[in-house]
Amino acid sequence: MGFKTLCFGLTLILFAYYIYTPLPENIEEPWKATLLENMGLIRYAEFFSMLLKLDHTVLISDENITVMDTKFTDIPVCLYLPKKKSESQRRAVIFIHGGAFVMGSCRQTAYDFLNRWTANKLGAVVVGIDYRLAPQYQFPVPLEDVISVVRFFLQDNILAKYGVDPSRICISGDSSGGTLAAKVTQLVQNDPEFKNKIKAQVLIYPGLQVVDVLMPSYRQNEHGPILSRDMAIKMGCLYLTKDKALPQAVRENQHMPHGSRHLFKLVNWSTLLPEKYRRNHIYTEPIIGKLNSSYPVLLGSRLSPLLVTDSQLEKLPLTYIITCEHDILRDDGLVYVSRLRNAAVNVSHDHIEDGIHGALFFMTTPFYLRVGIRISDKYINWLEENL
Repeated sequence: MGFKTLCFGLTLILFAYYIYTPLPENIEEPWKATLLENMGLIRYAEFFSMLLKLDHTVLISDENITVMDTKFTDIPVCLYLPKKKSESQRRAVIFIHGGAFVMGSCRQTAYDFLNRWTANKLGAVVVGIDYRLAPQYQFPVPLEDVISVVRFFLQDNILAKYGVDPSRICISGDSSGGTLAAKVTQLVQNDPEFKNKIKAQVLIYPGLQVVDVLMPSYRQNEHGPILSRDMAIKMGCLYLTKDKALPQAVRENQHMPHGSRHLFKLVNWSTLLPEKYRRNHIYTEPIIGKLNSSYPVLLGSRLSPLLVTDSQLEKLPLTYIITCEHDILRDDGLVYVSRLRNAAVNVSHDHIEDGIHGALFFMTTPFYLRVGIRISDKYINWLEENL
């Protein structure tokens, strides 16, 4: 059975579970977003993970791009190499896919489409990383996988092998891939061996902190669309543990351990979020020390890239961040924009007023959304002009 036929059948099943939920008026093609949102009725995470596995595409070269299924340091990668000869060294993009750390692959149709398009439009070498996923491989394994691939690729002999200009490399990612991209970029910029090899980073609706899950965007988009607050908490906690006590504490914003209050200023939306996004929300600090289990990882920037100091931010390269209005992670990106600008980092920002979380994934059938194409256009156009 062909994949399109299978998707059609699955879509019909989903329609049987369709229940109308009001959505913001400016969301493009709202019936599709509502349908996707209500997949929560049939165990969203499990069902969507199964669907994503069915969506893995066969990596096939075309007339413009040679596509290779290979490994860097034993980590699977999808490598996209332009066939057209270049008189100069090529740009390179390292792309890290999203999926809340528990699902997704660079072999999915949408990501293959995006990376192939990037390679073709920019004449760039593109590396898609298939890092290991939670809950089987919990933090810090996915992060370490990505770091391993990035450091391998940045070696002079590897860059030379693929004809890459060592001064024109970008690390990018969407959603949880944006989390990993932000952290890896921070780490690389502090590594004397590689710090001058990353020219830019691109973060597309990234999650950047787990300190405060009651930012205005978490409240406004509590029920989605696409990614609800509860589902984000459940999947995010699976990245750390299977202990059910953690997600319960996170829901109440009572998960931060003793000794963490000094970190709150780094994510304090009441001072870092632009006024238009604060609206009438009142800031309250996360409650400390209520969780019996100890999770010291919650104190670190390896999990929450926003927890680095301003002096560490100053070292970061040219940055492009895309945020979406109808997304619980909106304020993570907006706060990072503010902090980067305060640290005098050259940062560009696009806010998609009708955007939803995960829009890039919906660039192909059966759930094609035009906003996904618009975001991918912005992403590639920015790379073409700045990388």
